[in-house]
Amino acid sequence: MQYSGQPNPRAAADIRLKAVAAVLLLWAAGILYHLYDIQIKQHDHYAKVARSQQEHDVKVPAPRGTIFDRNGQQMAVSVPVESIAVDPRRINNLNVATEVLGNLLHLDKQVLHDRMVWARDHHKGFVMVKRRMDPFEAKLVKDLHLEYANFIPESSRHYPNGATGAHVVGTTCGKEGPDPKLLSRPHVICAVGEEGASGMEKALDTVLRGQTGAEHQIQDVRHKGIDSRIDTAVRAGIPITLTIDERLQFIAERELKKGVEAKHARYGTAIVMDPYTGDILALANYPTFDPNKPPSDEDSKWSRFNLGISVPFEPGSIFKVITLSAALETTNLTPDSPINTGNGVLSLPGRVVHEAHGGYGTISMQQVLEKSSNIGAIKIGQRVGREKMYEYVKRFGFGDKTGVGFPAESRGLFRPLEKWGSTSLESISMGQEISATSVQLARAAAVIANGGMLVRPRIILKRGDNAEPVEAPVRILKPDTVMKMRIMMEGVVLRGTARQTARLDGYTSAGKTGTAQIFENKHYTHLYNASFMGFTPVTNPRLVILVTLNGTEGNAGMGGAAAAPVFKEIAIEALRMLDVRKDIPEDEIAAARKAKNDTRPIFEEPSIADLSGSNIMAEDSSLRELLAEQTAPAQPVTVSILDEGIPPAPVQRRSGPLVPDFRGKSMRDVVELASADGIQVSLEGSGVARAQLPRPGMPLRRGERIRVVFTR
Repeated sequence: MQYSGQPNPRAAADIRLKAVAAVLLLWAAGILYHLYDIQIKQHDHYAKVARSQQEHDVKVPAPRGTIFDRNGQQMAVSVPVESIAVDPRRINNLNVATEVLGNLLHLDKQVLHDRMVWARDHHKGFVMVKRRMDPFEAKLVKDLHLEYANFIPESSRHYPNGATGAHVVGTTCGKEGPDPKLLSRPHVICAVGEEGASGMEKALDTVLRGQTGAEHQIQDVRHKGIDSRIDTAVRAGIPITLTIDERLQFIAERELKKGVEAKHARYGTAIVMDPYTGDILALANYPTFDPNKPPSDEDSKWSRFNLGISVPFEPGSIFKVITLSAALETTNLTPDSPINTGNGVLSLPGRVVHEAHGGYGTISMQQVLEKSSNIGAIKIGQRVGREKMYEYVKRFGFGDKTGVGFPAESRGLFRPLEKWGSTSLESISMGQEISATSVQLARAAAVIANGGMLVRPRIILKRGDNAEPVEAPVRILKPDTVMKMRIMMEGVVLRGTARQTARLDGYTSAGKTGTAQIFENKHYTHLYNASFMGFTPVTNPRLVILVTLNGTEGNAGMGGAAAAPVFKEIAIEALRMLDVRKDIPEDEIAAARKAKNDTRPIFEEPSIADLSGSNIMAEDSSLRELLAEQTAPAQPVTVSILDEGIPPAPVQRRSGPLVPDFRGKSMRDVVELASADGIQVSLEGSGVARAQLPRPGMPLRRGERIRVVFTR
């Protein structure tokens, strides 16, 4: 065989084929090894990495419980909103993305750009751009179909009434949230979370918040949801119903604002309360704020304080109600007892007390309250004594929290007896050396209005469907004491310091003015706390109203001139709104004016007391005694055996019609019966007829009017 020296083509091809086969075999072996390494040897590791990229445990926030007023009107509600986040690793041009998002969402572009650059450099795939966008912003971004944007469903707190009831309902905020530098403008919907920050939102945060749920999600590479399961169910917060009447709240805030601005006061508070249950129907503070908007530098420093709950002050002369109540129960003083106030100057150890309007000489105890005599109150307080005065001040609840349920409630200041100074009794008797909150003073007025019972003010009516229990009231004053105090407090409106400013159109009213110098920087200033606490109607009080304005000046800034007009406007609107029947008949008002040649408009007429020259509760004490007698339970009649079978003595009939018995009948029935018989009646109070004068069965003189007293 001859060798030519040329390589065999077939052999070369075989070698190349074997080399390729070897390479392929090695490549396949490498692949198989890596498959083995990935699928078997490191299966757990890569499965964990895959799960971390595809599966996420997401917290699902619970909808916060709605807050309602007593009539079912929403005062705070959670609404669905969306937040937006981006994955900077999937953004081709950060500058363009920054321009787009910054313009649409009104964000600081430089801050947003820096955040996304930092996240991409550190291999972070999630940057929160904006929490809780308003729906308009969310739609604008969604319409762009940005692949790198993720929309996260959330909820946000909204307050439908804006500033109305803001201090009562409160606000929410969150620990997390966007960088404050990203928020360059106020938002219609609160943009900082749903953790209670003030008011009822804070006081009932654990109840309103509910239970956060947990959801396990599977996502694709674009973070779009593929599948999910619920690990922990969401439990919505419990709705809360407040004692507040949103309509009354609006009225109180409106009139308080007018009063504060008219007297150039720093701030003010108005409270409307049901004297029997302690329900707070309105709690207004001014200045106020809109809880839908975040705080700003333009807000007043007082705007977010719940002044009626948290800021105590010296009550001044309205505290004389407590002094005189204690005197009626612990001394032999009566409303007619003479009190020598001298020439208006009283020397005490280390100080001299001057009467505000000069000396009154010797006046009755009732006139001490009507004229708001400081020296008279001191003389009465001295008769009461230190121990009894301390006891009765504590009985009225001063120095202790009312337990109304608001956060940061102040207990005021009332020093223990052993820390009283040599003239503390005299100071406290006229409302100094003690500080109280507006809600404490409203509760004190309720004691006189409800018959002597100390009630616990409350703001929560229901939790869910469960009514909030009402704490049993405690009797602290005798009914007779209360009756006398009502008469004297009505005298303040009829003849005293509020005679021109607290009289109501068609309704009787009673109260007490207060003007206390503000103590600042260790001395008394020339600024006042002007206050008025009162109730209406007098015979059957439906409302207690407390008004105080801080920082008034001069005679126009005193309680009768500054606070009483606010009481009047709130009371008239509230009584009409609650459909309380007037207790001053207009025909009697007109007749009385005609006799007096009085041309004043009807709304200036104060009370039915002016028609007869005295208060209906006090007239010869006959009607008061009659009311007690006619409403007392009937006594059992004991019949002797000796009386059996003996006919009763003949009744001596008198000529003329007899007074019918209206007791136990409604006002409508009384009017119908009186009209049918042609009898004239005078109706006082509301509810059911309890007493009448003349008595049933008495002869009725021609033209005589029967006075019928109604109570509930």
